[in-house]
Order: sequence, then structure tokens, then C-alpha cells
Amino acid sequence: MVANFPDLKDASVFITGGGSGIGAALTDGFLGHGAKVAFVQRSDAAPFCDEMEKKHGSRPLFLSCDITDIAALKASMEKAAEAHGAITVLVNNAANDTRHKAEEVDEAFWEWSIGINLKAYYFACQQVIAGMRAAGGGSIVNFSSISYMMGAAGYSVYTTANSGINGMTRSLAREFGPENIRVNAIAPGWILTERQKELWVTPESLAAHIDRQCLKRELVPDDIVDPVLFLASKASRAMTGQALVVDGGVAVTG
Repeated sequence: MVANFPDLKDASVFITGGGSGIGAALTDGFLGHGAKVAFVQRSDAAPFCDEMEKKHGSRPLFLSCDITDIAALKASMEKAAEAHGAITVLVNNAANDTRHKAEEVDEAFWEWSIGINLKAYYFACQQVIAGMRAAGGGSIVNFSSISYMMGAAGYSVYTTANSGINGMTRSLAREFGPENIRVNAIAPGWILTERQKELWVTPESLAAHIDRQCLKRELVPDDIVDPVLFLASKASRAMTGQALVVDGGVAVTG
């Protein structure tokens, strides 16, 4: 981190998928600012929580949850609010970009992918509204992706969800802006998490992608942390309904 946002100290933060990949970097970043962090994911995050407690002197609250189970997701968010106070920062980060061919998609895969990549986002947003309203405001950061902007092939249900996230973000920003609840999206480029390296990265594909970037370097999870902290903090107090692209300069907007 190169930026400091003092107003995030003691903030009640909830992150989906906060124990691995970009989510783990976000948990680390918020803890580094003194925030109270709770996160959900399916796999065991106890070792990661041990690491964070040793590093920061405070332990994130890990709640095991499949975010496609909306009742379980909402119950986890209620537990986080009971432990840390009303959630005033929500980061919808968890996603799954499993590759697929459009002609082979069936209803079960569609429901699963939309459930992870869009439906869970909507209902997580819904869950925090009352607490943010009572607290006098809050910030929601929804993860999208540049993949839909580029018309990327090979994962069309995922890109459909990404585009939907931006529409949802704009509408919720308009609906809840009068209550000082801000809703923004962040659209990363190709961030080289361990999952990406294991499943999709080849020397040829990476070289081709970096060639499309204005900045000629690999992008890593830490590159996303400061932009999310900015959107979460009052430093971005006049921003809502926006999509912040962090991709090294592939999708040039404006």
C-alpha cells in the first residue's frame, strides 16, 4: 500500500471471498488501516487468519459460507454485524471465471454462474442497506471486470454478470444516494492471482495481454488494494455510480 485512509480505522468491513487471491490482499489492506474485517468463503481460511493476526495484531472474522446460498450469506453478514457493528463497507469480491463454450451452457451452469457472479452481489447489497442507513451512510464496492468491455470470448455467462454488475451499481447508487450510501464498481484487468496462474496463464497469452496494456508489466492483487480502499473511504465521498477501471490501460474509458 502507498496510500493511507485514516477514516477506515475501526470501520466494519465485510468482504466476500476475502481469504484468497485479490480478496486476501484486500483483507490485509483493510486490517492494515485498523478496520474490523469479516469475510466469507467456502474453503478453510484459518491459516490465513493466523497469518493476518500475527501481522496486524487483530484477527479477521472468517465465516464459512457458499455465497450462492443467500440465506447463509445473509446469516453470515448478520454475524459480522453483531461482532463488529453495522457493516459500513461492503466489498463484493468473490467471483468465478470458469471458462465455457456458449453452446454447451445448460440451465444448471447458468444458474450457478449467475448465482456466484451477480445474484449474491445483489442480495449482499440489500442486506447492508438498513445498517448503513442507521449509521448515516456507507460504501459498497462491487467487483466487475474489463472482460465484458472487451467482448471477451470463452466465458460469456461471466461477462454477462459483469455487465449486469455495472447496471446494478448505477441503479443502487441512484436509489440510496440520498441516504449517503455510495455504490461503485471496480473493473480489474488480468490480475495474476495463483488461480489465474494455475489455470489460464501461459507465456504466450500473458505476453499478448501485456502488449495490449499501456503499462508493460504484470498486474498483481496488491495493485487493486489502494483503489478499493479509496472507494471505501471518504476520500471518494463525491463518487457514486461509477466504474473504476484498473487494468494497466487496456480498456481506455471516457
